[in-house]
Order: sequence, then C-alpha cells, then structure tokens
Amino acid sequence: MSFFRKLRERLGRSAARIGGGIDSIVEEGATAEPPAGTEPESGDDLRASAPAKATSAASPKGPGILGRLTGRAPRRTLDEEMLEELEDLLITSDMGVETAARVVANIAEGRMGRRFTADEIRRLLADEIAAIMENVARPLKLLGKKPQVILVVGVNGSGKTTTIGKLAAQLRAAGKAVTIAAGDTFRAAAVEQLQIWGERAGVPVFTAAEGSDPAALAHDAFMRARAEGADVLLIDTAGRLQNRADLMAELEKIVRVLRKIDPEAPHDTLLVLDATTGQNALSQVEIFRRIADVSGLVMTKLDGTARGGVLVALADRFGLPIHAIGVGEGIDDLQPFDPREFADALVGNQNGAGTG
Repeated sequence: MSFFRKLRERLGRSAARIGGGIDSIVEEGATAEPPAGTEPESGDDLRASAPAKATSAASPKGPGILGRLTGRAPRRTLDEEMLEELEDLLITSDMGVETAARVVANIAEGRMGRRFTADEIRRLLADEIAAIMENVARPLKLLGKKPQVILVVGVNGSGKTTTIGKLAAQLRAAGKAVTIAAGDTFRAAAVEQLQIWGERAGVPVFTAAEGSDPAALAHDAFMRARAEGADVLLIDTAGRLQNRADLMAELEKIVRVLRKIDPEAPHDTLLVLDATTGQNALSQVEIFRRIADVSGLVMTKLDGTARGGVLVALADRFGLPIHAIGVGEGIDDLQPFDPREFADALVGNQNGAGTG
C-alpha cells in the first residue's frame, strides 16, 4: 500500500470532518440549477481541473436530495455566508483563526457570486493548504558529518521516543551507522523503549544509570559515536514541561557540552509534536523554540485526531521545516512530509491529485 493511500485512510477522521463538512455546507445552501447558458462557469477558477464528480469518498452523505433529483452534484453560490461557514469549519479542525481566515480569503478572491460543487471547493481548499505547506516541506538531510548529531526534543507522551526508534531503523536500513543516546535518564520506560527499538533495528543504544546527568551521557555518547565512525547520533531528551526552568537548564547544558566537542553540534534539533493535542502544539513550539534552537518538526499521531488542520496552522505561523509525519506505529508509518498528498488527504480528495 502506498503511503498516500495509507495517509488517506489514517486521516479519515480529519477528512470526514472537513470533507463531510463541505458537503453539508454546499448542500444546505444549494439552489436549483439556473437555465442553460446562464450559470457562471467555475472551471476557470479551478485552473482547468477535471470536471467534478458527483460524490466524494470523504462524504458519507453522497449527492444529497437535490443532487439525486437533478442527477447533478448540487452547487452553492459562493457568498459571505458560505465563506463564514467554511471558516468556522476550518477553525473547528484546529487550523487556527488567522490561518483559516487567510485560506478562505484566498478561495474567495475573484470567485464571489459563482457556484461551486463540494468537490470543487475541496480541490480549491487543498490547493490553498498545499501552497502553505510547500514552503515548509523539507526532508531531513544528512550532512556528511561523522557523526551528524540530532537532538530530539518534545513533551513526554508526544511520540518522541518512538520517532527516534523509527528514524534509527530507517537510517540503518538505508545503510547508515546509527547510535542512539537515551538522554531521558529519569524515565526508565523511555530507556527501555529505545533499547527495544535498538534491538529491532540493530542499532546500539548508549545508556547510563537512572538519574544520571543527561549532559554527561550526551558527551560520552558523542565521543563513542565519533570513535566508532557512526554516521548519525540520535539523542533523546526529557520533556518535563511542568518545570520549564529545569528543562531549559538541562537542554542548554547538553548543547554546551556537545559544542565543546563540535562547535556546530547539534546539527539538527527536532521537535516532535502530538497532533492529538490540537492547539496545544502551537504553545509547545513557542516554548521549545525558546528552550532549544529548534530546526525542524515531526508531527505524530495524525491518525488519532479529527483535527489534522493544526499542522497547517503550525506551518503558517512558524514556517519551521516539517521533516516527517507519523500515521501509525510501524517503521514505515513515519515518512517525509509531502504537502500535496497531505492536503488532498486532509480534505478528502478522493483522486489524490490537486487542480494543478
């Protein structure tokens, strides 16, 4: 199964909320078809997209009563009331007020008073989302450092440890020599989970006694990874936000110690976010950008929420690179972020292609 097909299936809750919501908005305000030759054409506004189909895979409702009576997909005139309903729908999908307003305004530009089907609105919406996300879709690059040090931060429970395990397994499968440092020394469960992933992937996991100084562990892991010629060193960290001062001091010390070995380390600082936390993800980015020099994001658990729009809000607000997204527990369920595929899956586009 392709990752796009899996993404569509796993983002089904978000697609049902947005795609199904668009169906309802169009159907509730749909009017009878005007006489032939009098209806404004919407095709030009869809940039020569394919003709709309009568139903959408994301819609549980089908074409509705009006569509069944006329044999055509219902159309609704794009007016202020419809725009407000679309904006409210996007806000309830955690896209955020500012981002939702900007997306809806872009859809409205040059199209007011014209009539659209739900499929056409979905494609327009996917285009706007993809345009936002294209600016931040950047796969994690290997820089040729030996080792390339990747510091991984995020709150406990965000999927940080699992993400490290998946990255390590994928890098190892690509022929890279990888070492993991279990830097969350105060959580035995995190260390054990990394050790399980290490055994599964054939990757060594550097550990220390419970309660040890994380900076000392990071230093020793870096020296060992360098001596053994590792390509990548992945360092797990604590995520105890209830005491931000302690966490800030801990992360600052880790970075300070790493830079004594290599002034450019860490070469990447990845923030792992849990999509199910919704708008809380925005505040987490704010906090970790102050605590650590975050260079990119990984979003996990997109399959566990009906509010996948939060990733659009993050891209629009912060502009940080999105390196990967997770939609499951398997190794292959963490993949580089593709803005077009994500946009289509999020709004329930059934054909997996935008309007071009």
